[in-house]
Amino acid sequence: MDYDLILCAVKPKIQIVMTILKTSGLALLAGSMLILAMPQSSKTRIPTSSRDITLCITPRGCVFRTIFGEEVSIPSRYPTPGKVQYAIDKGLGWMIQAQQANGGWGAGSHQRQDVLDPHAVQTDPATTAMVAMALLRTGSTLTSGQYRDELKKALFYLIDEVESTPSDRLKITPLSGTQIQTKLGNHIDAVLTAQFFSNLLDHLDHDQTLKDRVKTSLDQCVDKIERAQNDNGSFKGAGWAGVLQSSMATTALEAAEHKGIEVERAVLDKAREYQKSNYNPSTGDVKMEEAAGIVLYSVSGSVRSSAKEARKVREKMADAKKEGQLGEDAEVSIENLVLLGYSRDEAMRYTTSYQVYESSKNKAQEDAVMDGFGNNGGEEFLSYLQTGESLVVNNDGSWKQWYQNISNRLMSIQEENGSWRGHHCITSPVFCTATTLLTLSVNNDIERLTSLGQE
Repeated sequence: MDYDLILCAVKPKIQIVMTILKTSGLALLAGSMLILAMPQSSKTRIPTSSRDITLCITPRGCVFRTIFGEEVSIPSRYPTPGKVQYAIDKGLGWMIQAQQANGGWGAGSHQRQDVLDPHAVQTDPATTAMVAMALLRTGSTLTSGQYRDELKKALFYLIDEVESTPSDRLKITPLSGTQIQTKLGNHIDAVLTAQFFSNLLDHLDHDQTLKDRVKTSLDQCVDKIERAQNDNGSFKGAGWAGVLQSSMATTALEAAEHKGIEVERAVLDKAREYQKSNYNPSTGDVKMEEAAGIVLYSVSGSVRSSAKEARKVREKMADAKKEGQLGEDAEVSIENLVLLGYSRDEAMRYTTSYQVYESSKNKAQEDAVMDGFGNNGGEEFLSYLQTGESLVVNNDGSWKQWYQNISNRLMSIQEENGSWRGHHCITSPVFCTATTLLTLSVNNDIERLTSLGQE
């Protein structure tokens, strides 16, 4: 049985990874541990009669609690298994062939869900943004990678869509009735485009003029998303599963704020509270009025919106225990957070976030819940993506098991041509393939997603 234990040295930029291999039982390290001075990214193996200990020096790392008193975190680098990479490459090959001459991709109309030919539908910003994010996450940028030219065409397609939009119109496209709009919401194009722009900003330092243009377009998308918020924190124009539009809007605003874009704090707070309100961690009850009656759609949004605040609470509690402010058995509660300096209102909010996250992340991974509508549509694929990204944002050590499970599930339903398609509602093979590729390659984006969960 293998046990992976991650410790971080006190010195900055040095992480020590120890893999303890033993044929049976849990091997505990006793006595003192000698840390060898080694260059970054080097490795040595020290054999003993009962175990092998591998010490690896890597550039980054975070400290969390293990049986040694520190927590296990998600490694900043996680290799893609060979069979998963094969599925990704096959999917990318199909998707690149689906790009249209104007640089965009389309999902098609709600009225013609039977049209699966990607060249027989009109391009739309929401689908194009999803594909562009998949290209970026799988290793292409504007200056490198196998599909840099296709990514560049997609970027300019999206910039043109935003720049040609009147300021008083909340949508960034004149299109209506697309599969994505009808099933998720009328403003999903602005939401997904904003997410892509935020993800891309770190890759634009080579062209300041283009970077400024992307930031201006991102600002416009953020403004439209904020103006589309309802009083209860959800977002206008909800589709069949509008809770997913609201959840993705929350994520888009969070990502934009992280990149220094001005986001109204009241809007983001209301958006998070709406998502959390859809799940009751005490009873397990799920509100499904805007989730088409499907538990999966609601809980994946709840776990995503609570991930950042839940992580802050967990880390605050761990620090307090280490410093002796709280006992080792102390649990997250309003009273304990007040003791740590939170106001009572803050303590209530953060305790709720922690409880919602811990409960809803498990709910979202139950087999019966993951079955969603009963077969896979784009909504199911999007929900899987939200759950996985939530675990990484939270720096949750259960991420690796989720990744193995979801990879097997998704690879088992890949089409012979390399695509994935929906069997209800969002049937578009382009949208479903892009969303699936984002899920299968989430391990490439650990550093960025983990940073989103930091204050």
